[in-house]
Amino acid sequence: MSINFFLAENPLDLNNIRSVLTRLEDTIIFGCIERAQFAYNPKIYQAGAFQELEELGFHGSLLEWFLKETEAFHGRSSANVNLLIQRFFNASAAKARRYTSPDEYPFSKDLPDPVLKPLDFPKILHPNTVNANDEIFKFYINEIVPKITKRTTERIAAEKQAKGLDTDYDHDGNYGSSATLDVEILQAISKRIHYGAFVAETKFVEKPSAFIPHIQNPNPDALDALITKPAVEKALLERLKKKVAFYGQDLGANGQPVENPSLRIDPEDIYTLYHDHIIRVTKDVEVEYLMQRLNGYSQEEIEEMLKN
Repeated sequence: MSINFFLAENPLDLNNIRSVLTRLEDTIIFGCIERAQFAYNPKIYQAGAFQELEELGFHGSLLEWFLKETEAFHGRSSANVNLLIQRFFNASAAKARRYTSPDEYPFSKDLPDPVLKPLDFPKILHPNTVNANDEIFKFYINEIVPKITKRTTERIAAEKQAKGLDTDYDHDGNYGSSATLDVEILQAISKRIHYGAFVAETKFVEKPSAFIPHIQNPNPDALDALITKPAVEKALLERLKKKVAFYGQDLGANGQPVENPSLRIDPEDIYTLYHDHIIRVTKDVEVEYLMQRLNGYSQEEIEEMLKN
């Protein structure tokens, strides 16, 4: 789901970037299909809802805890894999530098520093402070999860009511499974959105003179107009609907789609995810990156760039 920055002849080539974004589409779709099999389970998004975490001294939500522990684990390395697994929730294991890669953005703060020597990645992006993960986290748990889990949640609620159970109708108890899938989806959405910085760099390098005036005299709307390609967005959304309709169906024993299939997820939910959130926040990332693109340059250097 990423570019090998040491193999790609040009990591800023739009064909390389499109390939990554297409693969991330598949990851996001399949992740949402899996998450849709469980109920909403809002308890995992509520800070202080699990006494077990409070006893550990963690006062956030279960999902935030899963994110922090997963990201800490992804940043570790050891010759003894079994030892790693045993120490999944122990900060004493060695770290493996995942979040030193230019296309990785952790959600958690204060992660352990990597023990392994950082890789010498090629300088691709201009130094910047862009990070949209807080917004991604909010729209995912507040807008996306309730949508994609609605059918399962309603079915479970109906079963509980039929049995006369007076309990939380939007819970099925699969908190660990739900949170694990949430982590995978969030990380994929984050990577997809932050690739906007790579797209913005490509566009800036191609024609700096088109962007520099709107950076020097800050005009985010003008920058947004320069990067927006309505035809590309329309094609993306149409492709997504077709993908979800195909991926979301069940196949029979012969490998053919079953007749009158009930899709495992509503294509409109993925359409909404991209149309209302991913595309919008990606463009926000591009604009914010461009607004910082001239930081550190002298006026003479900027004037030289204006010639291109």
